[in-house]
Amino acid sequence: MKSVLTIQSHVAYGYVGNRAAVFPLQRLGIDATAVNTVQFSNHTGYGAWTGQVFTAEHIADIVDGIAARGVLPAQDAVLSGYMGAVELGQVIVETAARVKAANPKAIYCCDPVMGDVGRGFFVRPGLPEFIRDHAVPAADLMTPNQFELEYLTDRKVATLDDALAATAALRARGPRLVLVTSLTRSDADPDSIEMLVDGADGAWLVSTPRLTFDPPPNGSGDAVAALFLAHYLTAFDPADALEKAAAAIFAIFETTRRMGTRELQLIAAQDEFVNPPRRFSATRLK
Repeated sequence: MKSVLTIQSHVAYGYVGNRAAVFPLQRLGIDATAVNTVQFSNHTGYGAWTGQVFTAEHIADIVDGIAARGVLPAQDAVLSGYMGAVELGQVIVETAARVKAANPKAIYCCDPVMGDVGRGFFVRPGLPEFIRDHAVPAADLMTPNQFELEYLTDRKVATLDDALAATAALRARGPRLVLVTSLTRSDADPDSIEMLVDGADGAWLVSTPRLTFDPPPNGSGDAVAALFLAHYLTAFDPADALEKAAAAIFAIFETTRRMGTRELQLIAAQDEFVNPPRRFSATRLK
């Protein structure tokens, strides 16, 4: 059994952060240990919420308690998402290094949650710069959306060539593998949405039909990062993980739209994301 230490936000209601990552990991057979960077009533997309961002000292204390159980060498990966504050980010990067020291085969998957197209940045000042300057060099696998990819590489992504140039630029700064969780480009079918994975062994692109929502559900990037990581840990095959993650999130989207909610329907779609009814083939680009 594979094990993942996932350090992300938590909401009491809805599915973002660890609430969007832990169940998919577990449903796919991964033993997930969750550390919550915040506890909010609901995700911030509603415009109003209650709760707190936990202090860096609190998170470090939780990690110390986990380490005291002697389980860090058993972790196959650290997955991080919404960090909340720069000080929390420092603890997360240090924790990833700590796990990798305990298990040299472990990988650090960083989902650089900080903004999105149309919304801009939605994190505290200083976090984008911290992620760019400290989390990127520490990560083995990065899972940015298109907005985050553009910021982290200071490149505009409008075409497939742009996207490949940006992922190459990001890999040159540390990560061995980059997954772009949502790609919209001028030279693609406007009724589709794509994901791109780029690594030393090649790059692959997968396309799925674009489903419309009003409003769109939050947490899809969190879920995709977890789905991709779960499948990647089984065989370390990026193309296979890409295809399976794309089919899984599409199944979740279909169920969510059918049920007419703004929260990802992970529970209702659990059988579908484990055995998706539709499959999508990845195209090798290089």
